[in-house]
Amino acid sequence: MSQRYRITRSLKESGNVLDLTIEECKELFAAKLDFEYSPVFTVKGPESTMSIDGDFFMWSLGEVKIPFRLYDGDLYVSGTNEAVIPMMLEIASELEADIVEG
Repeated sequence: MSQRYRITRSLKESGNVLDLTIEECKELFAAKLDFEYSPVFTVKGPESTMSIDGDFFMWSLGEVKIPFRLYDGDLYVSGTNEAVIPMMLEIASELEADIVEG
């Protein structure tokens, strides 16, 4: 079973809670060497290919590409690969956001 995480500011109690924006995410990820923005995420299987439109920040981890997806003011990422956890914590900290499972 795959674990999914959400990086969000919706749990903040003080002041106006600001959604994560495409502009601030592009700025943050542009400063990280192993990330690249993509407006489409494509998954290739043995018999089919599926493409999803959206705002994806693709993390290159060796031969593996791990998508961080900006959707509705939050960033989502799968926790299938253990290496995601420290990167996710770093990104959440830089965005002054919280992490929620699910």
